[in-house]
Parts: sequence; C-alpha cells; structure tokens
Amino acid sequence: MNIHEYQAKEILSRYGVRVPKGQVATTPAEGVAAATSVAGSEGKVVVKAQIHAGGRGKAGGVKVVDGAAQAGELAGQLLGKSLVTHQTGPKGQVVGRVLVEQGLNIERELYVGMVLDRETAQVTLIASAEGGVEIEEVARLHPEKILREAVDPVAGLMPYQVRKVAFALGLDKQQVAKAVALVTGLYRAFVDLDMSLIEINPLVVLADGELMALDAKVNFEDNALFRHPDVFALRDEAQEEPAEVEASRHDLSYIRLDGNIGCMVNGAGLAMATMDIIQLSGGEPANFLDVGGGTDAQRVQTAFKILLSDENVKVVLVNIFGGIVRCDVIAEGVVAAIREVGMEVPLVVRLQGTKVERGREILGASGLNIVAVESMAEAAQAAVQAARRES
Repeated sequence: MNIHEYQAKEILSRYGVRVPKGQVATTPAEGVAAATSVAGSEGKVVVKAQIHAGGRGKAGGVKVVDGAAQAGELAGQLLGKSLVTHQTGPKGQVVGRVLVEQGLNIERELYVGMVLDRETAQVTLIASAEGGVEIEEVARLHPEKILREAVDPVAGLMPYQVRKVAFALGLDKQQVAKAVALVTGLYRAFVDLDMSLIEINPLVVLADGELMALDAKVNFEDNALFRHPDVFALRDEAQEEPAEVEASRHDLSYIRLDGNIGCMVNGAGLAMATMDIIQLSGGEPANFLDVGGGTDAQRVQTAFKILLSDENVKVVLVNIFGGIVRCDVIAEGVVAAIREVGMEVPLVVRLQGTKVERGREILGASGLNIVAVESMAEAAQAAVQAARRES
C-alpha cells in the first residue's frame, strides 16, 4: 500500500526523522493560509502536488514560489488537475491536495533508502551521494555510486553500519552522528510498521549542517496491514485504479495492464505463465487477475464483472488448474457470471485438475458461446485469434 508524501513525513517524524515544516491544503485559500503559517506572507515556500507517483517535479507538480499569494495561485492550478508523470501512465493522477512547505537553504542532496531484499531475506540500507535524481538511473549508469549495507534480522541495524555509509557519503563527524540517529529512526519505522520500502530522495544537508528528509516515499506490506489499522486508514482509494480497489474488497489480486486479453486464473505462478504464453502467441494481456486457490462461484462472478469493466478487453481467457478449487465449481461460476453480466466478448476456457470432466460437461451443457480447450498453448492461441477478430 502506498501513502502520500505528507503522510510519510508525519509517520517518520514520530521516529525522530527531521522533516520541513509544512501543511496540507485542499483549496487555494488553504494554500494561502498554509504558506503564511510556515513561512509568513512573503516567505519562500515549496508547493508539492500529492499523488502516488514519482517524477512530480519534471511534470510541474513541485515548484518554489515567493509569498502566500503565489502559493495560493499555484495550489489553484494544481488542485483538480490530472498530473502526468513517467510513473502514472498517460491518464495521470488527479491532484486532490498539495503540501506547502518552508523553503530551505540546501547545500547538498543525498539519497537514503531501505528495502526488503528478497534474495537475502534481509532489510538493506541503500545510499548514494547522488540525491535528488532518479536513483534507478544512477544505479544503471554508475552502479559504483550506490552503497549497500545488509541488516542482520537478529542484531538489527548497528550504528557502525550507518557510520560506514555516512563517511562514504562525505559527511563530517557532527553530521555522521546526526545521520546515525536519522537512519536508525528510519529502520525502526520500517520494522515496527511492516514497511516494504522507504525512500528519502533527497536527504538534504542544510547550510547549518543539519540533515533533513526533503521528500519521503513509503510503501507498506499489504499482507501485514491487518496489524496496523491506523496505517490502513491512510489509504487514498482515489489514487488507485477503481477496478483494483473493487478487487481488493473481494480478496482478488487484480492489476490492470495495457493489452486486450482479460486473464482469470488461480495462483500467481499460473497467472504469470498465462501472461507469458499470451505474449509468446502474439497477444497482450489486459490484466493480472488471480482468484486464489480456494475460490468459489461467487468470486468467479465478481472477477468476471471486474474484467469486463475494462473497455479494452476484447476476449476473456479463463485458465484454471483445479487443485484446491474444483473445476466444476469454476465452471458453475463461469456460466452464472455470463448469464448475469450478459457477456458480449468471446470467452476461452481451459480447465485441468480436480473434477475437470464434470466442469467441461457444465460448460458444454450451458448452451453458451464458450471455446473450451485442453492445453495452455491452445488457450492462448484461441484467445489471440479472437482478440484480433474483435479489434
């Protein structure tokens, strides 16, 4: 789960991480009031669009202005606007609020982050002296500039590890001590709240030698949110794909993609394999939709409604392996869904596993226009051909 920058800063400040003084505004008048509060009526402030995407600065979503009046004017230009960045896709994301922060006298910009490295099963501290830019580009072009420090899950982050990284970043002795306190706070927040990512880009060194998180990006592990209802309450569904929000309410894993073949499968591995074989056959998947291993007919119906809510879907491919779930249950759900939704696009179904013969009988006796196949290759080829006819 993603949260907004201002929410991330509120959380991190509770763990001792210094952040700029700022206030959130949802109207131009609130923007004026926020700027006056943090920097006076004539002070320099930064107005930052709050969306769940990076690249806001290049898209015009982060600007420095002089005075509260200009802050209110810029807030009016941003609020309600769809901001398009390299991470949002062509439709962009609508700006519902802006963060107005004090202007700072910045000397250096650094990068500090933490991520769960699934290969080593350890939290890894990542840092670079190249802050304020896309860290992915730095890693690609100059991998030697990326510093990494793995954290032992039993011992936790040790002060000597932070000192090692801080000195490598060129910080002086006084700043190194401040870096230890700040990064230790980041690690405590990461572990306490079951985060999957923290990015401080940039972490700035001010003219007075202080360290401050000028920006903050935080992601949380979805499967641990039941332990943190206060964190879950920060979710902004307006920043998410509506179909993905609806799927999450029914415990369905759904991610919208750019193709035209809707995929309904059970199991993430089978979903990835299905998308791969569709592309191998010359098609493009429209989504990743996993109904799970213990699904039932009702969830299948819900999955169909979500799939068909995407106007780009020209054909639906159902690829189910009946291990825990039975193929006859899936077949019943498919038939019921078609009759309820009034499906107008072609449907290709491939069933294998438990009660597969009974499942095929149900599909055959339905009288519906269903293309039933036995292998994944046949299913992908039939779906791609149907999509081409419908396009």
